[in-house]
Amino acid sequence: MPADSGRPSPAPRPGGRGPGARWDAREVAEREFSSELACTIRVPQRTAENLVAESRALAVDLPATRAALASGEISYRHAQVVVNQAWSVPAEGRAKFEAAVLKSASTMTASKLKYRARVLRERWHPETIRARHQKSVKDRGVFFEAEQDGMASFMFYGSAETAQAAYERVTLTALSLQCKEEERTLTQLKADVFEDLILDGVTPSGLGKGIRGTVNITVPVFSLMGLNDEPAHLEGYGPIDADTARRIAAGAPSFTRILVHPETGVVLSVGRDRYKVPKDLRRYLRVRDETCRFPGCNRSAAHSDLDHSLDWQFNGLTGEDNLAHLCPPCHALKSETGWTVKHLEGGVLEWRSPSGRAFVTEPAAVIRPVGSLSPGLSLTPTAPPPESVGSPEPPGDPAHF
Repeated sequence: MPADSGRPSPAPRPGGRGPGARWDAREVAEREFSSELACTIRVPQRTAENLVAESRALAVDLPATRAALASGEISYRHAQVVVNQAWSVPAEGRAKFEAAVLKSASTMTASKLKYRARVLRERWHPETIRARHQKSVKDRGVFFEAEQDGMASFMFYGSAETAQAAYERVTLTALSLQCKEEERTLTQLKADVFEDLILDGVTPSGLGKGIRGTVNITVPVFSLMGLNDEPAHLEGYGPIDADTARRIAAGAPSFTRILVHPETGVVLSVGRDRYKVPKDLRRYLRVRDETCRFPGCNRSAAHSDLDHSLDWQFNGLTGEDNLAHLCPPCHALKSETGWTVKHLEGGVLEWRSPSGRAFVTEPAAVIRPVGSLSPGLSLTPTAPPPESVGSPEPPGDPAHF
């Protein structure tokens, strides 16, 4: 028998090959690989694990996305959007989901694509949005992360309707502080307003108390009645579960209830009778656009101008097919430069740059106007079928946003 060297015997490796092992061989291999990868490329292990998961999804589950990335048709950020939304789509619907998302991926910004993909994901998810929301709301929390140069990040993670209403309140308060003497940008004002509201409840000038932003919520009428659980649509966010929508529609502050009814409509035009846009038409356009309609701009329609695409002084009509939301900077760009815009069918806008290049922006939602306005009801978005979302254009056609 060999002499005892005096060194302890190696501990049994995990993976089921020793007493008390917690990991099987597969998990051992994955953890060894991800930890070594993290050390090699100098990133946190969680980041390395996400990179491996994304790579596996592109290599195995999403071949069309991988091909688009390899050809340069989309960026890696766009590919990440598809991957992150496709993970929870059931295998039998993943190919259709991928094809629908990729139709617009090459002509959209990553943030616009993320919104589109999130909406499409709802149609293929095997679990109801109500069940998923009930699970996710348990993860709500507030998080702090140290940053460089004496800065830090403070993040609130909670229900979409709560976060959206809080953001609107901060934005409205910041907008009320803007004036000629104010040197801070709107972004800086929002940061300062948030700080004042969190620390003191109101801003130093007394603003903030009682201020609540107004957010539109689109509720299918049968969901509101409890006859089905079709998701509602929260302005600036997208689909939310029917239970939350019913609670908000019952009278929660800061939300404007808009009901979807198949036999109601809205005032779509007042022609040349008046320049001012009537309330019903303003609401219709805000729900249709959701954001500034200039290519790539994501500023909320609630904080943008309603612009006559063909100016009123040039016989432009006050109608839905001549009105669109533009944030002040984009409004000025249209007025002061060679950019032009033309309305196409279905709320689609075709922009022409000063050099003649064409860019197309699509509405946030497809709206089917029918009939006449009924008291208390206005028509709001119904999402397009998967096959019609962001259909590819032939070569030479305008880019989509």
